[in-house]
Amino acid sequence: MSYTKGTKVWFPDKELGWISGQVTSKETNEAGQIVLSFVDEKGKESTVNASSEASLLSSEGLPPLRNPPLLENQEDLANLSNLNEPSVLHAISTRYHLHLPYTYSGIVLIAINPFYPLQIYGQDMIQSYSGRRKGELEPHLFAIAEEALDCMRRGQTAGGEVGGTADQTIVVSGESGAGKTVSAKYILRYFASVDDPTRPVRRQRQKATTNSSPSAEDAGMSEVERQMLATNPIMEAFGNAKTTRNDNSSRFGKYMEILFDKDQEIVGARIRTYLLERSRIVYQPESERNYHIFYQLCAGAPAKERKDLGLDIDPHKFNYLSQGGSKSAVIPGVDDAVEFGITQKALSTVGVSVEKQWQIFRLLAALLHLGNIQITQSRTDAMISDDDTSLAFATTLLGVPKDEFRKWTVKKQLVTRSEKIVSSLSGPGATVVRDSVAKFVYACIWEYLVAVVNESLMGEGGTAALVAEKFIGVLDIYGFEHFKKNSLEQFFINYANEKLQQQFNAHVFKLEQEEYVREKINWTFIDFSDNQPCIDVIEGKLGILSLLDEESRLPSGADASFVQKLYKQLDVPDNKKIFKKPRFGGSSFTVAHYAVDVEYEAEGFIEKNRDTVPDEHLALLQNTTNTFLKEALDAVLNPPTSASAVAAAPVAPEIPSAINKRSSILSSSHSAGRSPALASMAAPQTALTVSKKPGGRKPTLGSIFKGSLISLMDTISKTNVHYIRCIKPNEKKAAWEWDATQVLGQLRACGVLETIRISCAGYPSRWAFDDFAERYYMLIRSEHWQKELKDVCSLILDDTIKEEDKYQVGLTKIFFRAGMLAYLEALRAERLNALVTLVQKNLRRRVAANRYKALKTSTVRIQAWWRGVQARKQVETLRRETAAVKIQRVGRGFLQRQQYRQSKAAAVKIQSVVRGFQSRRAYKEQRLQLSATNLQRLCKGLLLRKRYEQEIRSVIHLQSCIRRRMARRELQKLKVEARSATKFKEISYKLENKVVELTQALQKREGEKKKLQAQIKDLEEAQAVWTGKHEEASARATELHTELQKPTVPQARFEELQRAKDSTDARLGETLKTIKEREAMVASLGEQIVSQTKLLDERQALLEQATARAADDATTLGSLRSEIAGLRESLNRANALAVLSRNAPPPTSPNLSNGLRALENGPTDISAPMEQRPSKSHNRRHSAGLAIDTGRTRDPDDQNMYDARKAQNAQNRSASVAVFAPDAVSWLKDSSGMPIGYDDPNEQIMRMLEDAEHLDEDVLTGLIKALKIPVPTLQSIPTHKEVVFPAHLIGLVTNEMWKFGLIPESERFLANVMQTIQQHVMSFQNEDAIIPGIFWLSNVHELLSFVCVAEHDIGQGIGPGQDDGIGRPFEWEDYERLVQVVKHDLDSLEYNIYHTWIAETKKKLTKMVVPALIESQSLPGFMTNEGGGRLFNRLIQGSSGPAFSMDDILNILNKIWKALKGYHMEDSVTQQVVAEILKLIGVTAFNDLLMRRNFSSWKRAMQIQYNITRLEEWCKSHDMPEGVLQLEHLMQATKLLQLKKGTQADIDIIYDVCWMLTPTQIQKLITQYHVADYETPIPSEILRAVASRISANDRSDHLLLPSETEEAGPYELPAPRDIEYLETFVPSYLNIPHIRRFAMQAAG
Repeated sequence: MSYTKGTKVWFPDKELGWISGQVTSKETNEAGQIVLSFVDEKGKESTVNASSEASLLSSEGLPPLRNPPLLENQEDLANLSNLNEPSVLHAISTRYHLHLPYTYSGIVLIAINPFYPLQIYGQDMIQSYSGRRKGELEPHLFAIAEEALDCMRRGQTAGGEVGGTADQTIVVSGESGAGKTVSAKYILRYFASVDDPTRPVRRQRQKATTNSSPSAEDAGMSEVERQMLATNPIMEAFGNAKTTRNDNSSRFGKYMEILFDKDQEIVGARIRTYLLERSRIVYQPESERNYHIFYQLCAGAPAKERKDLGLDIDPHKFNYLSQGGSKSAVIPGVDDAVEFGITQKALSTVGVSVEKQWQIFRLLAALLHLGNIQITQSRTDAMISDDDTSLAFATTLLGVPKDEFRKWTVKKQLVTRSEKIVSSLSGPGATVVRDSVAKFVYACIWEYLVAVVNESLMGEGGTAALVAEKFIGVLDIYGFEHFKKNSLEQFFINYANEKLQQQFNAHVFKLEQEEYVREKINWTFIDFSDNQPCIDVIEGKLGILSLLDEESRLPSGADASFVQKLYKQLDVPDNKKIFKKPRFGGSSFTVAHYAVDVEYEAEGFIEKNRDTVPDEHLALLQNTTNTFLKEALDAVLNPPTSASAVAAAPVAPEIPSAINKRSSILSSSHSAGRSPALASMAAPQTALTVSKKPGGRKPTLGSIFKGSLISLMDTISKTNVHYIRCIKPNEKKAAWEWDATQVLGQLRACGVLETIRISCAGYPSRWAFDDFAERYYMLIRSEHWQKELKDVCSLILDDTIKEEDKYQVGLTKIFFRAGMLAYLEALRAERLNALVTLVQKNLRRRVAANRYKALKTSTVRIQAWWRGVQARKQVETLRRETAAVKIQRVGRGFLQRQQYRQSKAAAVKIQSVVRGFQSRRAYKEQRLQLSATNLQRLCKGLLLRKRYEQEIRSVIHLQSCIRRRMARRELQKLKVEARSATKFKEISYKLENKVVELTQALQKREGEKKKLQAQIKDLEEAQAVWTGKHEEASARATELHTELQKPTVPQARFEELQRAKDSTDARLGETLKTIKEREAMVASLGEQIVSQTKLLDERQALLEQATARAADDATTLGSLRSEIAGLRESLNRANALAVLSRNAPPPTSPNLSNGLRALENGPTDISAPMEQRPSKSHNRRHSAGLAIDTGRTRDPDDQNMYDARKAQNAQNRSASVAVFAPDAVSWLKDSSGMPIGYDDPNEQIMRMLEDAEHLDEDVLTGLIKALKIPVPTLQSIPTHKEVVFPAHLIGLVTNEMWKFGLIPESERFLANVMQTIQQHVMSFQNEDAIIPGIFWLSNVHELLSFVCVAEHDIGQGIGPGQDDGIGRPFEWEDYERLVQVVKHDLDSLEYNIYHTWIAETKKKLTKMVVPALIESQSLPGFMTNEGGGRLFNRLIQGSSGPAFSMDDILNILNKIWKALKGYHMEDSVTQQVVAEILKLIGVTAFNDLLMRRNFSSWKRAMQIQYNITRLEEWCKSHDMPEGVLQLEHLMQATKLLQLKKGTQADIDIIYDVCWMLTPTQIQKLITQYHVADYETPIPSEILRAVASRISANDRSDHLLLPSETEEAGPYELPAPRDIEYLETFVPSYLNIPHIRRFAMQAAG
């Protein structure tokens, strides 16, 4: 693209890096040279001269071009047309100020640390990126993680080919404070939380198999995944510290390999660490802290443990924690005590017991005391006082002798061939020894923790390694460092970054050229900048590391001699560009790294590289009494030698790759068949797996780090690598502040600009054919649009770009040189402007023509109006003449008609009188005849009724005789039983005499006596109450008798009533006689109770006397007590038999509401309403036998009534007749062998209830599984009994079982019914679950209401039972418990049914919402396409609509509504269902709209609003207007997209209108708003103003709404229905003969 007037360019600036400018003029001077004049935004002018256009473009002084506005906010820097340094910086800065911290740069994700909490890392966001390809959504860490997962699943290798081993690596790099640790943490959380979209049942299976109780955010994770996330708090506590650049800086490198099996499930993980900064243990610069764990221990340890360990809550009292200054110990917003609890929980998660944790904390406390040891100096010798408390604490906690430790801290020993020489150390020398011990012990703790974590992640015995097929590695490595003073740590870090940068450059260039080859374009392979010379200087044969190791092994090695060797070996012409000697001084050297030249100070290099602890101290530590310290030292100093135990383990303090013996790793024996990277981990280099080299020399820190780095690079080279470059935007750690100079330096250091340079050497811009044609089709004539897509693109290129070298056409893409897209954009803008001008010209012509036509039409209308006025006047005259004639005609006709009507009325009157007389005479004759007939009929009926009554009396007399004979037989049985009771009394009397003789040793029975007295008192009070009620009834009867004596009716009627009264009095007398007999019975029982009480008092007295003499006989006491209990039970049975022997009438069944029960029990309000159901949460499982406390608080009167009725039921059951079991005797037979039929229908019902096989077959199969559910319809709604007949039939069976005492059978029957219903409903999926789900929901609620009635009766003391002695005996408590259990289980079943069908419906709707509500376009005139160019897109691709439409959603809503109404569900349930469905629709559509960048346009908003309107109309038509509230977020989002966004006032209006949207949601919608060609782009000032409204501390400010697709919402059970009676309706189409006969028998 040429430099023309108005072209935007970039100028360098010292403060901002780059500033914008433009071309003000382009002229040719007198000498024929082209002169370009520029002016920047600061007003500075400049010129560039060139002899020709070609030389102008090749001039070095020409400023870089700026991209068009369309391309300045690109998500991928590779899409920039002018791909230069200022354009890259400006694009990243623009997105950062819009609160968009992530930007792609080809295969690299650039992550700018916002220093601000963003709501874009939640579980909903994780699921949003699941299954999405890179580029479909906003740039994000999760997009890179998903890409790695997708490549692994598809088997993509490092070269991009499919079908390989699919191992992946994500490299997260950047300088301290750039956000590497947090980024790696979020990536690990993504792997642990995301669901595989190809297998949606994965997470549900994990939920079902998880045994622990994870937190809310960890719900659904497996144990390995939770352990994997738990490593972050552990690693951060022991390996992170506060620095000047970062409050949570990682002071080590970490490579975590997440292992997957063949099903892509996480089965384990392992960690490799690199270069822990051990010097931080003993020294921290100003304003920095030691490792977090020390401060957490001081703040979070309990008071007792803190005292035992000698700790203090103030960390400044320890030397190792106070060197950073007074303000360094506190990190804003971090509570160390809370973090200590998190660390402990994480340690427990990975398998470190609490006891082991405190052993670790003991060693940490020992290190703190070690730093407080006071080392003084006497002349040249160092000294430590014997009374030093810190020394005592440290040695005690370490488990080493105090004197020996003090001795070898201030002295050293030199071993020669003939003797050992001991000499004193100076004060600084002794301090170095003390600090080296502290560093060594902490390094052992670190390696132990890494080994424990690996063992936990790899499973018991390394099982994860056996099933692992693939892995994804996450490398959290330190970025390039360049300080004022750079030491050995910075040298190692920059060395690692040199190796990573070399791999990165090779990988990027390889991918670049492989794509060119794949697309088969003409491309010449070129060389790229390689940093191999710098790496050779560092790790070559005579490189820096070799010379450093050589000098470190010399006893007299020093930093100065090391530097001189460097000067001698490396300061040669071949290395002059890499290694540089300082001009002044001789203690430093400079290395030219790929990013910048770094000068290193050699002071401390030798000592740090040796990193040794004296042998004397090492011996003391090895002989420690601290078992944990010995375990850690043994693991480090004596590592396993097997290949499987030493594979690629963490680095030890002094020996390379020292391995904890507990670590689980991938052995070489199991590496066959796995990925090369996994296999390579199982066979590490031998040099890294031995404790000492062949010469007996200890390895140095440099050799250890070099070997680890080589192993790491080998692993990475065999994987497909993904890159995340973290950038720190400012040094102040301020939110959303931008330091362009600092960012630019980091972009250079992390290799982003090098990537751009490689891309610019080829074809950096790539467009697919369809996208290119879609964007630029207007540059050719419309007659060519119908051609093939590739031909259309070729025509566009041929007409617009004349230089063939500026582009290449591949197989699927078009490749452009840098700057060509900007040129095409300019051509497109010119073409569109020309087309718009043409459209405007035609529109203006059309407007003028329409104006002329309107004027002509108006003139014609005026003329027509005037002519109409003249014509109307003439017509009016004619109308008046015609009206006069018509009036005369009508008047004459009226007079004639009136005369005719009068004559006709007189004739009709005469005829009616005559006909009435004749009719009355005929009526009298018919009446006489009818009276005679009635008299005959009445006489004949009276004679027949007398004859019928005589026959009835005869039948009754015959029945009485038969019943009397049966009663006599029963009396004989009872007498026999009574005689047996008398004999039992004699035995009881003998036993009582024995008790009197043997119970001499019992005492303290006064409590039982008081209890009996209380019972007697209660009975007396109850008797008084009943006596009072009886007297009131008698008084009332007397009053009624007096009133009846008064003559108020005629004599005949009085005599008839008198006879009725006499009959009633006779029945009343019989009733009173019965009552007196019962009162006598009560009195007799009372006398027996008194006598028994006296007997017990006598026994009590004897027992009290005997207890004093034999108190020590405990064994006898226990046996006697059991005998007394048995005797009492026998006595109670005897009393019951005695009552029966008196032939007392059986008590009335409490299920009958007759007059006798009213006289017996008093007035009882059986119609009282059921108590309201309490709102409570249920455990949604069916209980097999749940013990529920049924106790209720009652007043004394109610309690007496309750106990009396329970006693009646108990007596009734004890007097029941035994029933033959079904398997014993099936039919009774007479003497001839013929079966005897059952005259009593109750016995027949009993038999049918005991036939469990046929009962289960009819109910479970015929009534539930094979039931044909009636189709719901609103035209002819089924009646209530046609819907809930299954519940009534089941309730009828249950009620009869309870009536006959079949309590266990009813429990089994109801359990099978509930289980079958639940399984049947759960067998349906998706939309098919709606009708059966709602049908059985209604039936289960009906059955629950029936159980609530039974529960209410229990509260009134009313229970089941039969009067005729057919049922079985049962315990009242069992029945009460069963009702409670059944109610609980039905409650749970209703809850489960609701959740089952609503969840299946939501699954179906989830797939339909986005295509129907977001993608479908039903509003004509506002059709749009995501990529623009709607017309051309239709021509080349055709029309393809979404998979679902709004009609599909409305059909499901109608189906649900019909089912709810047709099956008579309560209105509250209907409201819950509609609200939950609409909430799902609203949330799903809103979240999808937020994540779709190409849908944020005003036309798309119009389409969505139209679809929402259809839902609104549905809600209003079904009387559910409040359901629209669930769509409010989506409605406000569509309003936002349609409102203006050009000024600050417009933004204020948006915030007022969209009051439900959070600032983050508004900012997201505005930022990704798609500006059409005819719209004005949103100014950057407005975008920044919108972003500034987001508050960091607003917890309610979230991006996505909580997902509604996982589970159904809470279900509030409606109130129980009113059950007056149980229907016996059985549809004719049901094949349930057993239940049909049972229902007929029960109804009869």
